This record gives sequence, structure tokens and C-alpha cells, in this order.
Amino acid sequence: MTVTIWHNPRCSKSRQTLALLRENGVEPELRLYLEDAPSPAELDAALEALGLPPSGLVRKGEAEFKALGLKGAPEEAVLAAMAANPRLIERPVVFKGGRAVLGRPPEAVLELL
Repeated sequence: MTVTIWHNPRCSKSRQTLALLRENGVEPELRLYLEDAPSPAELDAALEALGLPPSGLVRKGEAEFKALGLKGAPEEAVLAAMAANPRLIERPVVFKGGRAVLGRPPEAVLELL
């Protein structure tokens, strides 16, 4: 079964999660989501698999979050903002068989294996 990671190679947690997967014999498909941004539908499916609302996957510390006035914004607005500004998506997200886990901490991905 394919394992996919929404990966940002500049993020330490994303690198640690990728290394942990590889240490456990998994060579995941890498999706460099900053270059290949997920569509709103893909984000919606990821949120469903994670069991989170959009506000649970957004990086609240990013400058775009503040600039776009997303604090307290409706969930639909947060979802649209993440689709338009993929830097707002918390990382990494790992997918396997219709399930997903946020790699924070990286060890959380072990439950998918």
C-alpha cells in the first residue's frame, strides 16, 4: 500500500518524519506541497482523513495567517487560504490507505505502519 507524505524539505519535523518512515522500511511518495499545492478538494479529503477542521491544520504562526486576518475566520475561509497559500498548511501530513496522520511529533506516523 502506498504511503504519501506532504513534505517540505526545509522543515525539520518533515525531514525527521521522512527519516523515520525510511528507518521503518517505507519509501513514501514525496509530494512537495509548496511546489504542488493541494487543491481545495484534496485539502478537504486530507482534513476528513485526519479528523480535523481546517483550523486544526493551519499554521497560525505564519505571516500569511496574520496578514489574511484568519484568526477567528470561518473554516471555509481558512480552507481557501490554505489552498491559495500552501505555506499555511501544517506539515508533514502522511497518508496511507485512506487514513492520514500529522507528523507532529514525527513518531505519530508509526500508527499508520
